[in-house]
Amino acid sequence: MAKRPVPKYDFKAFGAAIKAAREGRKESRKKVGDEMFISPRYLANIENKGQHPSLQIFFELIQRYHISVDQFLLDTPAAKDTKRRQLDALLDGMSDTGIRIVTATAKEISEVEKEGE
Repeated sequence: MAKRPVPKYDFKAFGAAIKAAREGRKESRKKVGDEMFISPRYLANIENKGQHPSLQIFFELIQRYHISVDQFLLDTPAAKDTKRRQLDALLDGMSDTGIRIVTATAKEISEVEKEGE
């Protein structure tokens, strides 16, 4: 039986997002590899060459770095893109005082942007 001709999905954009998130958290590939029980080279290949990760590693990476896969896999815009998911994760770890500061800052930004329109 012949193989079904299916184009392989290009994981380069996903790999770049993982790399940016990892570097943003100042984590080395060795640290991530040790914690996830994968080799640093495997992670480097995912990040730099778009190597297809196993489903389990894919799932662990999106959870670890709060990556929205919608932007990579779907043609429709994501309800929450990666930056919003990462912001949500930061907010989840903040105290009530921190939330008040972020809320006040966001309100001020919103007002300044409205004035600029």
